[in-house]
Amino acid sequence: MPNIKSAKKRTLVTEKKTEQNKVVKTQVKNHVKKFLAVVSQGDKAAATALFPEVCSTIDSAVSKGVLKKNTAANKKSGLAKKLNAMA
Repeated sequence: MPNIKSAKKRTLVTEKKTEQNKVVKTQVKNHVKKFLAVVSQGDKAAATALFPEVCSTIDSAVSKGVLKKNTAANKKSGLAKKLNAMA
C-alpha cells in the first residue's frame, strides 16, 4: 500500500481506468463473438449487416486507447476474410 498521497491517487486512478478498459474490451469481444456466431450459421445477410457494427466497436476501442491500431487492423482483416469466405 502506498504511503505518499500522489501514489495513493495513482493507484485509485489506475483501478478506475482498468475497469473502464475492461468494459470496452468486453464489448469488443462480445461483438466479435456475435459476428462469428452469425458467420458459423452461414447467414450472409446478417453477417454483412453486422460487420460495420463490429468494425465500429473495434475502432472506438482504438480511439479510447484500449487497442493498438495494428491489432485492430488485424482483427478487422480477419473478420473480413471470414465474411468474404462465405460467398
